Amino acid sequence: NKSIAEYKIFNDSSDFSRLIEALRYYQREKKILSFSHLNRSQKRLARYLKNERAISKDRKLVEIIAYCLMPTHIHLILKQLEDKGISTFMSNILNSYSRYFNIKHRRKGPLWEGRFKRILVESDEYLIHLTRYLHLNPVTAHLVDMPEKWLYCSYNEYLSNSSLDSCLCKYDDVLDIKPASYKEFVEDRISYQRELAKIKNLLLE
Repeated sequence: NKSIAEYKIFNDSSDFSRLIEALRYYQREKKILSFSHLNRSQKRLARYLKNERAISKDRKLVEIIAYCLMPTHIHLILKQLEDKGISTFMSNILNSYSRYFNIKHRRKGPLWEGRFKRILVESDEYLIHLTRYLHLNPVTAHLVDMPEKWLYCSYNEYLSNSSLDSCLCKYDDVLDIKPASYKEFVEDRISYQRELAKIKNLLLE
């Protein structure tokens, strides 16, 4: 999903962190405490999320396969676990961040361009290429030189190939990731993806 008129909606690390924590929080279906209430204390939020994982493992709406947050838009690869899980999840995180951003910047009105765009991923080959596209977005946009330097995406989780609770993504049941091979697979396309972006911009102009 994109912001309205490519408005910059992530201005510092706290903005990025806010949405990343919302991604983790709203994976669960039912909530007793609001995210904004919990987020007033990072320790309280971390404690709640840890307990939530322990007691509600079977109540997720979605699994997050990969993500990348950019200054004006977000990319998510999601696996739906419950009926209408993706729609509910996306509505929750987009509305939550809109409220946070509008209060912080004393603005009113919608923040996002419209209903999020989505496509169905039907093959393993397409899925692995899609993760690479996501993880190269910050490099393509010249925000960083190498994808591991962008802290607001799942690339470093893929390089660690860890299943720890601290990881936001769970992809081991749909992707067989070997960190060294995946790193080579992604970084091999840096120049190519940048060239594609240039061509796209020229066509649009």
